[in-house]
Amino acid sequence: MKDSGGRIFYILDAGMNDLIRPSFYDAYHEVIPAKITTAKKQSVDIVGPVCETGDVFAIRREIPAMKPGDLVAFRTAGAYGATMASTYNSRPLIPEILVKGDKFAVIRKRQSYDEMLKSETIPGWLR
Repeated sequence: MKDSGGRIFYILDAGMNDLIRPSFYDAYHEVIPAKITTAKKQSVDIVGPVCETGDVFAIRREIPAMKPGDLVAFRTAGAYGATMASTYNSRPLIPEILVKGDKFAVIRKRQSYDEMLKSETIPGWLR
């Protein structure tokens, strides 16, 4: 979290490579605390860690106040979020969670750095 002259930023560990739609299309995805809270709402900018101008999920969004370490959920990210995700900036793919009512399951595990780099090779002439 960062307070920049009265403007509050929530900096997530998710980035534009995980959910590109807000950056590409100004798509709206509701961002909610993962745990139900009665905290007072505040206006915040919700951004990622990639340090690109497009690494923004929401500008001046009213959400309950949170503290470092709290988890958020992006609603209605759906299949587009997963199919458009990338390993841009050497960021492994995130896990996919399927939710139906009060049930949930991990349907794609989090990619490891080793899995991400497995298909890459260094040409012999660069060694």
